[in-house]
Amino acid sequence: MQMVAASKMRKAQEAALSGRPFVRLLYVIQREATTRMSDFSHPLLEVREVRKRAVILVGADKGLCGALNSNLFRLATKFDPQSTVFIAAGRKAAQFIARTRRQLAAEFAYGDSPTFPEARAIASFSRDLFLKGEVDQVQIVATRFVNTLTQHPVCIEFLPVGEIKGMKIPGTESLADLPADTTESVFEPNPEFVLGYLLSHYLNIYIYQVLLNAKASEQSARMVSMKNATDNADGLIKDLTLEYNKLRQGNITKELLEIAGGKSG
Repeated sequence: MQMVAASKMRKAQEAALSGRPFVRLLYVIQREATTRMSDFSHPLLEVREVRKRAVILVGADKGLCGALNSNLFRLATKFDPQSTVFIAAGRKAAQFIARTRRQLAAEFAYGDSPTFPEARAIASFSRDLFLKGEVDQVQIVATRFVNTLTQHPVCIEFLPVGEIKGMKIPGTESLADLPADTTESVFEPNPEFVLGYLLSHYLNIYIYQVLLNAKASEQSARMVSMKNATDNADGLIKDLTLEYNKLRQGNITKELLEIAGGKSG
């Protein structure tokens, strides 16, 4: 199981890391476009009083990954169950919501290699909830991949789209410090169409990168957990083998003494 987990971990980590340059580039495009049109308004930017919120809970499909799921769900319990509906991504997330009797709006599955259509379905559903006024805010509770030994549960703002600051993942934190470009620009066919498309596409990519980070975190935690289990099993085998040899040696010594005693008698 450790070897299988290690193979999946390498693939998941490569996918998560390879997507970061594109997220960085999309952020730069988004920031330059929005800063050059200060009077732009869009329904996804509307800030409302939060009476009802949706939380996209991105969990694992399986266990055997240490405290990854429990740490994530502990963060999810901080939301008021009366005013919060959950969108579950992953089997364990849906099971947690059902077990704690919280409101489940939808459940989505994503595989060991998350795909963009899977992310787009989650983003589209949460976007529709916000645009229809069924919720006033959408947040994401997921695991941020740092390295093989470190994964942090985080709560990320998703909707409404406020000041674009990029995703809180390694390699993109410095994007918020980019200077705004105020040079004159021309949008074709018009600014509303271009920025409206960018917002929707940005949210889809946002969710996709969240899924990649969550899967990399899950596979890394599972590999470490399986390695610890293997090491513990090896240690247990050594202890039991030593105990067995001691008992065997004791029995041999006892039989030799009995034979020697019988001859002297």
